[in-house]
Amino acid sequence: MRKFVPLAAGLTCVALLSGCGAGRSLDRARPDEFAVARQAPLVIPPDFALVPPQPGAARPQDTAANAQTLDALFGGAAPRSAAETGVVNDAGADNDDPGIRSNVGDPDTTVVDKGSTTRDIVAAPEGDGQDARTTAN
Repeated sequence: MRKFVPLAAGLTCVALLSGCGAGRSLDRARPDEFAVARQAPLVIPPDFALVPPQPGAARPQDTAANAQTLDALFGGAAPRSAAETGVVNDAGADNDDPGIRSNVGDPDTTVVDKGSTTRDIVAAPEGDGQDARTTAN
């Protein structure tokens, strides 16, 4: 009797699992996900304002990479708010010097001498500071 129980359980499992196979009741037609949507026909509307491109002329749709990046990040040029305009005007937006870039390197430009300590900090080698030394002045 003990040998009959595992054999009966095995035959029962085989009979139950055979019902999971592909039979006529389970073999139904399924929709093909690639055949469901149809491709729309290519229709190009007439645009009579277009002119043929001139050889060697710049393409109007080409923009610089940095301009595309700025447009993607910030959404293009936006008008300043009233508060921002007020702050810029209070800071002296109309008092700028157009030749400031040529005056910066001029030897007569007034600079503030911050001493040798600041110069040493700026000129310090990169590192984690393990080899740093101090000296008394």
